[in-house]
Amino acid sequence: MPAQDTSRGDMDTMSIAPFYKGWDNYQRLLVEAIAPLTDAQIALQAAPNLRPAWVLVAHIISARASWLHRRLDEGPAELLAYLPWDDDGEPQRGAAALVSGLEATWAVIADCLNRWTPADLEGVIQHPVHGPLTRQWILWHLIEHDLHHGGELFFTLGMHGLPTPEL
Repeated sequence: MPAQDTSRGDMDTMSIAPFYKGWDNYQRLLVEAIAPLTDAQIALQAAPNLRPAWVLVAHIISARASWLHRRLDEGPAELLAYLPWDDDGEPQRGAAALVSGLEATWAVIADCLNRWTPADLEGVIQHPVHGPLTRQWILWHLIEHDLHHGGELFFTLGMHGLPTPEL
């Protein structure tokens, strides 16, 4: 049997979405954990010196918006409104607003995953602090950021007796 052609031809046309399967489920778990919360529940903290639950979610949203729109020029300009959400002094966001922010930023991520090819992951952007970064690095950073702060969120909710997803 002849060897299969493994030229880059397929790499230029195939979507990367199958390789990131599971991130969509994590997104769903974040939304399901936040959606039913009251304002009092979303203000809970693991300790007085740690971020409240709503700030953890706002931080995920803000980071996604920053990397996607400011750095990668992906998604609508409306994403810029999410950038200050985790800044000190910002008003508490309710569950509906946080869910909306998660869904808006996820829509851009899903679009990129469906549209980008493996070759696109090699694209480089210049970051003012970190220097040249590939799209691959940025996607990995967004995943690890979602997982880290989502873990903080789930821990915070769980320690207060609120339901958290089975990971």
